Amino acid sequence: MKLSLRGEYALRALLVLGLNHGDHVVKIQAISDQQNIPKRFLEQILNDLRSAGVVESKRGVAGGYRLSKPPEDITLAFVIRHFEGPLAPVKCVSENYYAKCSCPDEARCGIRSVMKDVRDAIVKILESVTVAELCERVKHLQGAPGNPLDYII
Repeated sequence: MKLSLRGEYALRALLVLGLNHGDHVVKIQAISDQQNIPKRFLEQILNDLRSAGVVESKRGVAGGYRLSKPPEDITLAFVIRHFEGPLAPVKCVSENYYAKCSCPDEARCGIRSVMKDVRDAIVKILESVTVAELCERVKHLQGAPGNPLDYII
């Protein structure tokens, strides 16, 4: 698994929305400015997150985005799978995107065995870390500024 720029920006946008979680919305320009994400690219990412049921939008002058569910319910694994596909480093160990590999004896392949351990470790971590946990890590690492948009992510 390799995190693309699109996947990284999605996580950064979700972090901003998680830090500002509540009834109000965050303007896309605020996220773009704080995270230095091109606004057009961010619009596409947020629309993709909306179609995945992770964020919701409000249109108009007072519009913006907010999380559609509690940050505790959004795992990094879900978001990364949505943007990147399998978490497995090779296709023959993926549980959700399995594909036959080219090795002569898949059941006794040493490389496959190691890659399965790598996959299991990645899945264990990403399934256990939520947007809420990510927000707490940022707060712990940076202290608590007055405005959630002041965090450097």
